[in-house]
Amino acid sequence: MGELEGRVACITGGTRGIGLAIARAFLDEGARVVINGRDAAKAQVSIDSLDAGDRVHFIAGDVKVRADCEAIVEGTVAHFGGIDILVPNAGGGSNYAVVAQMTDESMQDAMLWNFWHTFWTMRAALNHMIPKGWGRIIAMSSVEGKMGKPAISSYVASKHAINGLCKSAAKEVGTMGITVNAVCPGAIETDVMKAQGPGAAEAMGLTYDGLLQMFANDSAVKRLNDCEDVAIVAVLLASDAGAGITGSMISIDGGTSPY
Repeated sequence: MGELEGRVACITGGTRGIGLAIARAFLDEGARVVINGRDAAKAQVSIDSLDAGDRVHFIAGDVKVRADCEAIVEGTVAHFGGIDILVPNAGGGSNYAVVAQMTDESMQDAMLWNFWHTFWTMRAALNHMIPKGWGRIIAMSSVEGKMGKPAISSYVASKHAINGLCKSAAKEVGTMGITVNAVCPGAIETDVMKAQGPGAAEAMGLTYDGLLQMFANDSAVKRLNDCEDVAIVAVLLASDAGAGITGSMISIDGGTSPY
């Protein structure tokens, strides 16, 4: 039996990158998994690649919309009969600028995509986990949730907010068999990075390749991480073996962050 045999997991942004890697790792450990995304055609390709039959299910939804976030969680419960593990993974950044030139709309977009979606799905999932006395929430933060870089303050602020939310929630449900943690990856060249990285690089006065090299140079290992590095940690946090880890912001960044 796998470490997650009999568990039901819901992963937002699960059709690619880190989310897809976590879905694959959870399925390998025996879980049933819901993946969320906005593109049903892309999701089908991802589901085919997972080759897990009826143990994987897709729910469409835009995580910037509260009703969609709630529907993703409730749809998981309806399809598989419950929810044990929530991974609010979807997110990113856009419209990068220095603070003096940051628009309200850009800041609000980052907060919706990263923080609010995490809050909405966490709230919905906790209302199912608390009555049964078991649950795992693994929020996707970032190395930038512990640090900061110029011209990406909207992304940095939203990831710091996720960390604070997880710390408080962990204190609230710590005696209820539920753990709440955030993982903080360093830079990984996912599809999202390829799409959004050039804009961030330009705002910092760098080329895209220069941005990747900067992230690598900032680490102790002098290279970028990969999605599987994050998935391995997610399995630990989702399992019974992770019961003693809660309220933690776990760096998976090759030694980039100072704490």
